[in-house]
Order: sequence, then C-alpha cells, then structure tokens
Amino acid sequence: MGSLASQALQTGLLCCTRAYNIAPKRAQFIVIIVTMKLYHKHHPHEPDNHVSSDVSLPIIIIPGLFGSTTNWRSFADELRKIGDVYVIDQRNHGRSPHAKSHTYEDMVNDLMAWCDIMNFDQVNLVGHSMGGKVAMCAAHWHPDRINSLVVLDIAPVEYSHSHAPFLQAMLELDLSKLESRSAADAQLKGAIPDKATRMFLLQSLTGSPGGYEWRLNLVALYEYMPAIIGFPTIESTVPLPTLVVRGSLSDYVSENAEAQFRGLFSNFEIVSISNAGHWLHVEQPQAVLASLSDFYSGLH
Repeated sequence: MGSLASQALQTGLLCCTRAYNIAPKRAQFIVIIVTMKLYHKHHPHEPDNHVSSDVSLPIIIIPGLFGSTTNWRSFADELRKIGDVYVIDQRNHGRSPHAKSHTYEDMVNDLMAWCDIMNFDQVNLVGHSMGGKVAMCAAHWHPDRINSLVVLDIAPVEYSHSHAPFLQAMLELDLSKLESRSAADAQLKGAIPDKATRMFLLQSLTGSPGGYEWRLNLVALYEYMPAIIGFPTIESTVPLPTLVVRGSLSDYVSENAEAQFRGLFSNFEIVSISNAGHWLHVEQPQAVLASLSDFYSGLH
C-alpha cells in the first residue's frame, strides 16, 4: 500500500483507507479509495453592509460538465459578500488531475477528500448541472458533512440528451497542427454551431501553436457520458435544507419537478429565474444571487 500511495501522490492522486469490520468474527478488511487532489480557487468573505445573510460555514461551488474555476470567477466574487466561497475544479476538468474514471461516486469521494484536506467538517454546497448531481449525491452519502444544498438547474434524473457530439468534435481537432484559437473555433463550428457554446468550451484550450492542449480529459468524459447524464439509484430521503433554482427557459428542470425532488429531499424549495436558460448564473446572476441570499437568510 505504501508504494501505491507514493505513486498516487506523484500523479495528483490521494489514497484514503477505510476499515470495515465483518460480524460475527469481527474480521477487518481495508478498502483503498483513490481520489483526486482537486484544484480550488478561494474567494474570501468580504462582508457587504447591504447584505444581511452572512454564512458562517464555507460555501463550495461545484461547476458542471466542462465548467471550471475560471467560468465561475465573477459569480463567486459576488457570492463572497455572503460568506467564504471556494470553487473547485472537478476531476478531468480545469487544473485538477485527470483520471480514467468519471462516476458520481468518484466525484463525491474527491469532494469529501478535499474537504478533509481543508479541515472542513461541514459545508454549504452549490452545484450546477453535473455539479448539482454531485452535490445531491454528497448530501445523501455524507449528510453529516453537508449543512445546506443549492442545486442549479438540474434534476436527480437520467437525461436523454448527451454532449458526446461536442466531445467527438473536440477530439477530432489535430492540436499539433492548430495555428490559433480562432482556427479551433472555425473547425468546431460545423459540429457546434452556437458561438457562445464554442467560446465556453474553448476556455479549456490552453497553450500556443505547436503546444495546444485540452484541460478537459476528453476521452474519459466521452467514455463516461452515460454515467454523467444518468443518476445513481438513491432510495432514501434527507431533511437537509435544499434550494432548487431553475431557469425559466431551460428544460433541465421541468415545472412539474417537485415529484422528482420529493423522493430525495423532505425540506426543499424550487424557485424559477425569469429569462434564464441552463446557464442561469451567467444570464441572470443578480437574480440567482438574490435567491441564494434569501435562502441563506432562512437558515439562521
């Protein structure tokens, strides 16, 4: 186990051990959980006299698929008026390490290991899209570690749509011959006609001619797309204070989504943000921030 731990640390991995006892002989076995050493960006609390809902426990933002600390900088800088804010890069995203596996169990284990490193006994989670699913799973699998939950425009269900075509187009780019980011944009246009989507994805392309690379692990994300659009089977309900924020123009969370959440959360509220799609925190940031401020005020 020592050599495994040493090798893991060199590659940005963390090895956690958990001991289990088996009755009746109380035999013990150890499970080694390999997690990612996640990158994070801290946005320290800067109290605002016009904001009354200061939050004592840290607020952790978990970006969605293709998202990163970079995409959330502006929103986190505003949210810091409420409390201490941290944005993490999930495995296979941003500046966090790459791994071959990308399941919700993986991502929740990464999150809990990161909380241990930060010495956070309890946190407030804010998760968007795939990050919202991670947050919901964490609330069920580690309810003692989560103080509150905010889910941004995602439901605890399996979706039929897939982003595999985006990943396929990105994988087909020959980075060794790429001369500029604008050239990459032009090559992606056929498969990804929406310019805003292309600009968002290209935020994960780094480097210069002859040395471009993706910060996203495109191969792993493509392989695990069925798991990403799915949702683990959970047959319990938790009383955790939960806010679900949906974009009125988005089809990710339907207007009849209460039944989907009621089976998992007994203390939840759904609010809708007008004139906002799936990227509601970008399209209507002040309205989303106001919803979070009201929610946190009610926790006192």
